[in-house]
Amino acid sequence: MADIPRNKPAIRHGLLSEPPATQVLLNLGIVSPPFTRGEGLMPAERVTMRKIKDLLRLKWACGLSNRQVAASCGVARSTVAETLYRATAAGLSWPLPEELDDAQLETRLYPAAPSPTSPPRAMPDWATVHQELTRKGVTLALLWQEYKAQHPDGYQYSRFCDLYGAWRATLDRCLRQEHRAGEKLFVDYAGQTVPVQDRQTGTIRQAQIFVAVLGASSYTYAEATWTQTLPDWTGSHVRAFAFLGGVPEILVPDNLRSGVTKACRYEPELNPTYADLARHYGVAVIPARVRKPRDKAKVEAGVLLVERWILACLRHHPFFSLAELNTAIAACLDRLNRRPFKKLPGCRQSQFEAVDRPALQPLPTEPYVYAEWRIARVNIDSHLEVEGHYYSVPSALVHQALDVRLTAATIECFYKGQRVASHMRSAERGRHTTVTAHLPSAHQRYLAWSPSRLIQWAETVGPATGTVVAELLARRPHPEQGYRSCLGILRLERTYSAARLEAACRRAQVLEAFTYKSVQSILQTGLDQQPLPEPVPTVPLPHAHDHLRGTTYYQQEGGF
Repeated sequence: MADIPRNKPAIRHGLLSEPPATQVLLNLGIVSPPFTRGEGLMPAERVTMRKIKDLLRLKWACGLSNRQVAASCGVARSTVAETLYRATAAGLSWPLPEELDDAQLETRLYPAAPSPTSPPRAMPDWATVHQELTRKGVTLALLWQEYKAQHPDGYQYSRFCDLYGAWRATLDRCLRQEHRAGEKLFVDYAGQTVPVQDRQTGTIRQAQIFVAVLGASSYTYAEATWTQTLPDWTGSHVRAFAFLGGVPEILVPDNLRSGVTKACRYEPELNPTYADLARHYGVAVIPARVRKPRDKAKVEAGVLLVERWILACLRHHPFFSLAELNTAIAACLDRLNRRPFKKLPGCRQSQFEAVDRPALQPLPTEPYVYAEWRIARVNIDSHLEVEGHYYSVPSALVHQALDVRLTAATIECFYKGQRVASHMRSAERGRHTTVTAHLPSAHQRYLAWSPSRLIQWAETVGPATGTVVAELLARRPHPEQGYRSCLGILRLERTYSAARLEAACRRAQVLEAFTYKSVQSILQTGLDQQPLPEPVPTVPLPHAHDHLRGTTYYQQEGGF
């Protein structure tokens, strides 16, 4: 069958009843023959070779219309027209040659795309492009401009982006995330623990494994601690920052109780000590969402690597101390960070030195000192109680609730974020640490609770009660230190009665027990209802003699 002209919308001999869409494009000069897999307009649907043979038989042998052929073969009319055009352009007729198999028929209908005549364009080094994107301020547009400066005939920007996206899709999932240099440090604990045996008792204790991973370089830090409690949690952060030699911009922890007091998708509440550590190092804390491990995919992958390349290697090594275990982990950790990447040049160590280390913030002058936070209310004596000891604060803060920061050596008191008092920490229970400047005599709150007022209040109960309160105040270096005990004595009247309190104070006066607990014990045991002990009379010496010493002997001058 003769070739059919391609510049006419209809084909003679009734082979095509309507011009296919491809023929229109040919006539307009948008595409050029022959049609190939890589050029022109492909058919709306690719049919099998068996269906193509049925299509040609029904059209050329049976003389059916395109509509009838499409209905019989179950294809679109555009597909019928396109297939007939390709068969005619390939010089085929019915019946098909017997030696023409399905593979040859497909090759003639859909020939391969011709090789390009223009020289191939320079392909960018996508691994270098991927690494450069981790630096601050580097964008894909900037890297394309640098590429075009070296290769003027290279790819345009849109094609450059498409090719980079296709290359990036071939990387491992954990490396597809894009992180800026020095931006995020992901922290978590490994699920696997390491047994540590005590040499003396033989007991085995499981050590927890803390893991921290930088986002841009995947540089990894790991160490063993006894627990996941707040002291170990904050201590691991301090040692991780020291290991990195700097501080990132953002910390991304899991919702561990030591880090996050109350988990929330929008406003998580941080542990006060963990927030204090973040303020000390100038880093922001953005916890991962609950049950969203992809928020911290870096550390999830880091934990997996630590378990495979560190803990698995140490599984047969016995450990007898935490320091011994951390020494072994440090040696394996160095090998892990120097292990070459599979699909990127370099290793974690080289990437850290080139990308992350220059972008980290400097460490503060002093490392963070672990501290606990409490809330304590100031009593009328301008003191607040912490672990049984009383510390003074400015008297203007009476009845106010203060934030108290406890370190191993000091106690700091904060009111609305401002430090108002600082003391050396004391373990003496029931004692006072007082700064005289905290007790101004001219302050109205101080004057409202003067010693004279407390004594007058006590004398309304009875003279013995007034004497006990006066003696209690007189025996303190600062009368204000006895305010709390005086109030305790006077409030015993509510539980017992004024008569019983007065009787208890008379017995305390005889016993010279001028304390709140003494008076309370007398009332609790009912001794106030018993007769007072008779005073022991003074027995005179039986004989006067020079060798007998009286009660005033040691008070005389020259006595021993």
